[in-house]
Amino acid sequence: MKISGVDIRPGNILEYEGGIWKVSKIQATQPGKGGAYMQVEMKNLQDGRKTNVRFRSADTVEKVRLDTKDYQFLYEDGEMLVFMDQDTYEQITLPSDLLGDARAFLQDGMQVKLELWDEKPISVELPTTVEAMIVEADAVVKGQTASSSYKPAILDNGVRIMVPPHIGAGTRIVVDVYEQAYVGKAG
Repeated sequence: MKISGVDIRPGNILEYEGGIWKVSKIQATQPGKGGAYMQVEMKNLQDGRKTNVRFRSADTVEKVRLDTKDYQFLYEDGEMLVFMDQDTYEQITLPSDLLGDARAFLQDGMQVKLELWDEKPISVELPTTVEAMIVEADAVVKGQTASSSYKPAILDNGVRIMVPPHIGAGTRIVVDVYEQAYVGKAG
C-alpha cells in the first residue's frame, strides 16, 4: 500500500531502497520557502542500520504489512533465543540482539509476538509492561521534595531505572519495557 511522505507515523514499517525499515521518530517541518516535508528516523529491520530521510508530500513510499504470530520464549542458548509457536509447537531460534534494549526484560515462558515478513521473523515484540523486583535502591535523602524527586534503583535483571522515594529494595514493581521506566507497584 503506497502512502504519502507526510502520512508516515512512528511504528510504520516501510519498504525503502530495497530494505524493510521501522519508523522510530518523525518531525514535520514547514519551512518559509519551499514545500513541507517529514524528517523520518528509521531502523533497518534486517541489518540494524539507522538512517534519517526527508520525505516531501509528493513522495510516496510503500507501507508494509507484517504478519504477527504468538510465540512463547523457552530458553537462551548462548547468544541465541529459542521460541515456540503457540499453535504448531514448532521451535524457532533467533539472535538475542533482535530485541535490543528490551532483551533484559525477557523472562522464561513469556508470551511474545513475532513480526514476520516473507515468513521470516524480523522483530520480537514483548508485552509493554512487566513485573520486576527491586534488588537495590538508594536511601531517601531527607529534605528532598516528594513531588519530582526520583531515586535510582536496580532491578533483578540488572537494569537501572528511576523510582519514587517510597519504593525500597524487595518491592515488586511494574516497569515499561520500552521506556525502561517505573509504572507503579505490582498488585
